[in-house]
Amino acid sequence: MIVVLGIVGALDSVYLSWLKITGAVAACSNVGDCEAVNSSRYAEVAGVPIAILGLLGYLAILGVTLLENREPSWKSGLRLAFFGFTLTGTLYSVYLTYVEVAILRAICPFCVVSAVVMLALFIIAIYRLRAVMASD
Repeated sequence: MIVVLGIVGALDSVYLSWLKITGAVAACSNVGDCEAVNSSRYAEVAGVPIAILGLLGYLAILGVTLLENREPSWKSGLRLAFFGFTLTGTLYSVYLTYVEVAILRAICPFCVVSAVVMLALFIIAIYRLRAVMASD
């Protein structure tokens, strides 16, 4: 489930990155206002598109998950890293959702997908971290 969610999040981030870099128009099908969100000043941090940062986050999550399967002795530390990445991603997604709703008054469906995926990964991270703590 983690790998599927990570891939969905990464693909979503690749699409949003492509939109930001190329200036292409999003395929929102009149659902939300992708352009208002993706062209806002909140769509970048220090000149780096937020979507690229999201992609790096999803790749990190996938990386620690795959590494956990290859190095079982690192299980506790990697699950803690997974928790940290998903906690950070979820908190930032909450902030960005607030920006969309309260400041921009525009919703990007692709951003919502990313936020939901990250929240699902965070819930999984809590469950997995509790399982590791219970076994120690």
